[in-house]
Amino acid sequence: MIEELFNLQGETAVVTGAGRGIGEGIAKVLAAAGAHVVCAARRQEEIERVASEINAAGGSAAALATDVTDEAAVQVLAEFAIATFGGLHMWVNNAGGSSVQRSLHKLDRAEWDRTLNLNLTAVWQCTRIAAAVMAEGRILNISSLAAEDVIAGSGHYSAAKAGVNMLTRTFAQELGPRIRVNCIMPGAVPTEIMMKALRLENDDLPNLEKMLKLPAGRLGTPTDLGAAALFLLAPASAWVTGQNIRVSGGP
Repeated sequence: MIEELFNLQGETAVVTGAGRGIGEGIAKVLAAAGAHVVCAARRQEEIERVASEINAAGGSAAALATDVTDEAAVQVLAEFAIATFGGLHMWVNNAGGSSVQRSLHKLDRAEWDRTLNLNLTAVWQCTRIAAAVMAEGRILNISSLAAEDVIAGSGHYSAAKAGVNMLTRTFAQELGPRIRVNCIMPGAVPTEIMMKALRLENDDLPNLEKMLKLPAGRLGTPTDLGAAALFLLAPASAWVTGQNIRVSGGP
């Protein structure tokens, strides 16, 4: 009974931004639960590495370089998943991020447009395309605590992620019960994107841990996010949809 609640055997998941960090963690956990995983990102060498590591561990994965801001490329990604593994049941909108920290009144229009396009419009676009080819399924968005918390210099990113939270609730209403849609808001997980955005080095992490004083006692890992993703994509969460859940080691 318990195993069935978290069994993804025979189902196919697309994970965008799967070449590193949180996306890699999610892809590997879903594969360990039995899913066929299509790893998508712009850097071909990164997703090929992740897919090959999944396959070497006894899982099932393929890789396709994809720019999620390109509608035609996203359509090809969905068709690739179906052609490769015979169906599409799960889609994880993980690709995103912004390495630019700047006050909103000093932010240039090009960076605003780039951030909204990658972090918000692409989520809408991917979800629309995925939903059109799924008979039934689950969609998971990866947002951020920045969607709810003010982070100096990240107002453009916060605005995009707040939009993702509302897309999650709206899509869940519009696509249910055929498709469940949920969202994870990760806390401090020292990925390459986070480290660059906050201008941190590895030596800074112990001090960051002390400063945050997380009840969980440590920073997060990609596997922590993968475990949360598994719950929201597995039968265990069959009665959960339209939720934006903080996975942050604390409140």
